[in-house]
Amino acid sequence: MNAPTLEQFQQQVSELLLRHRSLLDVMSKYGQSGASVNRAVAKSVTECGCIELNARKQQFADDFNLEQAKTKLHHHISGELCEHCKEAIQNDLGRNLFYMSAMANLLDIKLEDVIKRESDKCSTLGLFNLT
Repeated sequence: MNAPTLEQFQQQVSELLLRHRSLLDVMSKYGQSGASVNRAVAKSVTECGCIELNARKQQFADDFNLEQAKTKLHHHISGELCEHCKEAIQNDLGRNLFYMSAMANLLDIKLEDVIKRESDKCSTLGLFNLT
């Protein structure tokens, strides 16, 4: 079974969203689902322990080129998600995506357009996109 396109997923969400059709309801559910994603990741560290965080200041030298930066900068994660934690995070990410799609639907925005614009911006700005 192939994954649906973004357009197909948005249509599916539009057909399923009944109870929370108000934009305010969708906004609050979207925020709540984002918090659930964060909580599931935190629980994989604090309760399960399948991953560990060792966060510290990134050591970034001005003379790093792009390839050096990719190998020298850390993501602060050690270990791998166990199947239980991975499934929990995937479920929460899916719920978050559902409400993001619902918000886009209510505001007449196509997620494909959002992704295209963001991709174009990333291509144009490159490394300066998020600075």
